[in-house]
Amino acid sequence: MIKTATTQSRSKTQIESLAQQAGIAIGGTRPWDVRVHDHRFFDRVMAQGTLGLGEAYMEGWWDCDALDEFFARALRARLEEKVTGRAGFLLAALEAKFHARNFEGMGTVKRHYDLGNDLYRAMLDKRMVYTCAYWKDAHNLDEAQEAKLDLVCRKLGLRPGMRVLDIGCGWGSFVKFAAERYGVKATGITIAEKQAELAREMCRGLPVEILLQDYRDMRGEFDRIVSLGMFEHVGVRNYRLYMEAAHRCLAEGGLFLLHTMGANQPYQDVEPWTVKYIFPDSMIPSISQVGAALENLFVMEDWHNLSTDYDRTLCSWHGNFERAWPQLKGDAYDETFRRMWNYYLLLFAASFRARKNQLWQMVLSRNPQGQYQSIR
Repeated sequence: MIKTATTQSRSKTQIESLAQQAGIAIGGTRPWDVRVHDHRFFDRVMAQGTLGLGEAYMEGWWDCDALDEFFARALRARLEEKVTGRAGFLLAALEAKFHARNFEGMGTVKRHYDLGNDLYRAMLDKRMVYTCAYWKDAHNLDEAQEAKLDLVCRKLGLRPGMRVLDIGCGWGSFVKFAAERYGVKATGITIAEKQAELAREMCRGLPVEILLQDYRDMRGEFDRIVSLGMFEHVGVRNYRLYMEAAHRCLAEGGLFLLHTMGANQPYQDVEPWTVKYIFPDSMIPSISQVGAALENLFVMEDWHNLSTDYDRTLCSWHGNFERAWPQLKGDAYDETFRRMWNYYLLLFAASFRARKNQLWQMVLSRNPQGQYQSIR
């Protein structure tokens, strides 16, 4: 279908009106204003919504000096509640939400974590922690991530000789830290081959075992279990199965710390740009979904919200990525990848800044013995 000048003008007017409600101007001069380089942008966004907005950015059809603030302003303005019809597709992208996809496995998500260890070495802190940092008393990303790892260890009350399981261990940052600082014997599981290879290298010489394994195949008994940033990849249909697997492997009187992004309400639809380019088959759980999954299995001992810490963490990753780009760019990472990755990092930073997404640390117990003392 050939778009007429009248149709293009109508799309432009609709998008300009939406943007103005959030204090954003099309063609403005402020950092969060949008510069459109290709007039097809307006029709594409109106027709394709989230996917069109993100792909148009990747292809260079539009720019914004402060992309994170652009998204944060749109989210704070609650534009999604003020529009109906086709314009609502635009707002789906501005909300930056994960949604359920009713999948059975986790195989596709490892694509994200196997992009390349060089990328993550450049972007992350020295310990390669790919989850929200803890900035309470920290001055830089390295300090903030070490503070987070120590916070988790203290919440779990780790002691020498304890058996600890890390579900979704990434590059082994937590199991390495816990073994070195707290003297535990740790097992980490991941489904990403490149992560497992580097994790084994990083943990060499320590009482740490790294397994290439799905959480549903976990066996053994552990005094403590931790899962940092993995629950988002389980899917709503598998939440109960995940909790049952953790319950099966946790010793009587043991503690389980679940660190996950959180949503303000349950979502039912899939956000196409995020699923296509960043995290296939993923969603962010709501309070009610988490609660239903753990009922009659665990006692909720503590619930800690660190959502604003994630905004700062994502912005730090973005800064590291941009500084490392001259060394990273090449056949594996081209300019389209650079724009996609910046879009992802700043989109998510904005979702936490606007408090549309949360970051929760929950301490769960199995047949608790005594009173749990909350730690911050």
